[in-house]
Order: sequence, then structure tokens, then C-alpha cells
Amino acid sequence: MTEEMSGPAPAELDPRTKRLLEGSILSNIVRLAVPNTTVMAVQVIIGLLEVYFVSGLGVDALAGVSQVFPLVSLMIAVSQGAVGGGIVTAIARCLGRGELRSASEYAWYSLAFSAVFGLLTTTVMECFGSDLYRLMGAHDATLEIANSYSRIIFGGVVLMWSFNLLMASIRGTGNLVVPVVVVCSCAVIVIPLSPFLIYGGWGMHGLGAAGGAVAMLVYYGMGTVAYGLFIWLHKGVLMPTKSVPRLTLAPALGVLRIGGMSALVGSSTNLTLAIVTAYVGLHGTEALAGYGSASRLEFLLVPLSYGVGGPVGILVSTNLGAGQVDRAVKASWLGVAIAAGVTEAIGVCAALLPDVWTGIFTSDPVVQSVGAQYLRVVGPFFGFFGIGYVLYCTGQATGRLALPVFGALTRAAIAIVGGYLLLGIHGNLRSNFVAVSVGMVCFGLAALPALVARVGYKPRSAR
Repeated sequence: MTEEMSGPAPAELDPRTKRLLEGSILSNIVRLAVPNTTVMAVQVIIGLLEVYFVSGLGVDALAGVSQVFPLVSLMIAVSQGAVGGGIVTAIARCLGRGELRSASEYAWYSLAFSAVFGLLTTTVMECFGSDLYRLMGAHDATLEIANSYSRIIFGGVVLMWSFNLLMASIRGTGNLVVPVVVVCSCAVIVIPLSPFLIYGGWGMHGLGAAGGAVAMLVYYGMGTVAYGLFIWLHKGVLMPTKSVPRLTLAPALGVLRIGGMSALVGSSTNLTLAIVTAYVGLHGTEALAGYGSASRLEFLLVPLSYGVGGPVGILVSTNLGAGQVDRAVKASWLGVAIAAGVTEAIGVCAALLPDVWTGIFTSDPVVQSVGAQYLRVVGPFFGFFGIGYVLYCTGQATGRLALPVFGALTRAAIAIVGGYLLLGIHGNLRSNFVAVSVGMVCFGLAALPALVARVGYKPRSAR
């Protein structure tokens, strides 16, 4: 991939890119955030509906799938937000500089990353998955269900990697309409398919909780094919070659540098939730099911925050590629304000009316009580998560991820170490939930000084 190939002159840039460089910043964020949030929301709804369908099989099934869910979310965070974020920012910068050919080659890098990381994920989970679930508190029927669900979903995880990275290639061009069409179209098929595979029907026996995993793989498989056809039939901005080009190390390392640092943020977020899940599991299956149902709302914060932060990252990357620093800084501040407002509103509503959320998944009073306690303690601090996540996305765009990573690791340390110590002292769940809240505040505030000081907000040529 050569830097001297400048591609089209700035005046000949694609209309989407010109809009990112010249249009109203607020209208650009809203225009991109609406479809991006829709994509993220639909994906979360699909996951929540799957949990809802599985909950009909009983508390053991709900608890078993709850063990796997943090690890699936971790994989999605790494593929979509971390490595995918590296793909998005690389393509956006190339297009901001007018380098169409270089931008187009990243579609092939997306497929290469999908194959390598998909195989690696499958291998790791096949070797260590069962031990992880046991450490997280699963046993007997719960462990059996977790293992059966896990073997299927992680056995086909390459489809999830390719889905997320090809979508990132399209998102990097500023096109967030195609992901909406693909995700919603696939959802129309998979939502009725999931309960059919779980419970059975028309003379066919259900697969139990594992049926939900099969339905998810169908969803990601269909989406991968749709994204691939859109890119390689040249229906969008990117024009990749039909044959595999010579893939070089420098562009791959550029993506992995952003993706590797970003993975620490996604990994620490999901590791925190996984270990808190293990703490809660010490209090029994009902407590585990209650926390699992309530924490689904916290998982919802990631796609919602990314729904805003992703477009902001695209705007910042494109404008920095074109040397428009002030415009990139303004986009970052607007994104922080919007994400903070949205996530805090959700947290306050959840804290005031926790049973509305937990009642979706169960009517068991003990399960609902644990879920309500979690939402009342942690919900009021959801706004800090929104702030931290958008700053993480702008860190991807600027290439300065040290403070977002520090904030994420601090959050994990407080929630994990602090939660462990408090559990030993007080022996109750509320202590763990308080630690989660304090960690969330630290995540939100850690990277703000970098934005205030405009660290990393320089055009690429000035670095």
C-alpha cells in the first residue's frame, strides 16, 4: 500500500467524504449516529431476545447462557470496536487524504484478520472455555448448558469476526445505511428462527439453549455474505480488486496498533463483568440469574455509546486526514455531550424503575431483587460510561489511546480488586456493585484531560 498514490483530488472526493469535511458537525453526528445506533440497538435486541427465549427453559438455562454472554460480548467488542475500529479509522484517514486505492485494500485486510483471529478464538475457547465457566461459578446443569452453547457459538466465531470487520470497512467510508439494511434484514429472519431452534416445532425437536447459538451463527453468516457482495461488487465507495492483492505488514500493524490498545479497553470492560459475575455466583444460582438479567442493560451501553462514538471517530479521522484540526476537536466535544446525556438518561430510568427491566426476563422475586439492587446502585453512573467510551473512540481516531486504556484498566482494578476486598469485609452484593460504580466514574474521567489539552489532534503530516 503506497503513500504516494494520492487517489482523487480533494475536489473529486466522494460526496460522503465531502460531507464529513464540510457539512455541519452536529448534523453529521446525528445523521451517522441514528443508523449506527440502530445497527447496534438491533444487534443488542437480537441478543436480548435470545436470552428471553432461553429464559423460558428455566433458571439453569438462563444462568448457563449468562456465563457465556460476557465472553461473546468480549469477542464482539474486540472484533467490532477494537480491530474494527482500527479498520474504520484507517479507511477514513485514507479517504480524507483522497487515497481511494489504499482505502479499498483494507477490505482484504479485514478478511485476513477475520480468518486468523477467528481460528485463534475458536482454539482458545475449545481449550479453556469449560474451565472459565467453572471459575465463574457454573456447575452441574448450568455448566453443561454453558458448555453446549459455547461450543457452537465459538465453533463458528469466524463468521462473527468477518461480519464485524467487513461492516467496519463499510462504516469507514461514512456509509452507515448499508449496515442498517443488512442487520435489520437478517434480524427479520433470525428472530423467529431462534425460538424455533430452541423449542422446536412442526414435528422437529428443539435444541434447547444451543438452538440460540445456532440462530446467532445463521445471522452472522447471512450478514457476512451481504457485506462481502456489497464491497466486492463495488456498490459503495471502496473498489477492492477481485483477486487478493499483496498484503504488506505496515498497514496491518497500523490497524493492530490501534486494535491492540483498543482491545485492552474492550477486554477490561468484559473481564470486569465476567469477574463480577463470578463474585455474584458465590451467592447462588438465583443471584447469578438476577445479576445476569440486570447487567444486560450495562451491555446495552456499549452499542449505544458506540452508536455515537463510532460516527464521532469517523468524523475526527476524516478531518484529521484532511488537516482540519479545530473541526475534529469540536466533533469530539459534541460526541461526549451527546453520549453522556443518552446513557445517563437510561441509567436514571433503570435506577428508578428496575423491575420494569428485570421483569422482562423473570418473575422470580429473588432474581428480581438482585437485579433491582444492581440497577439502583450502578444505574446513576451510566453517564460516565458514555463519556469514557466516546473518548475511547476519539482516541482511536487520534491514535492516542493511553488515557482511555488507563481509565479502562483502572475501572477493572477497582471493580475486581475493590469488589473482592469489599466482599470479604461485608459479604454482600451491594459492596461489589458500589465498586462497579466507582470504577465506571474513573473510566469516564480518565481521558478528559487529553481532549482538553487537544493531545493527538494534529494532521497526520504534522506528526
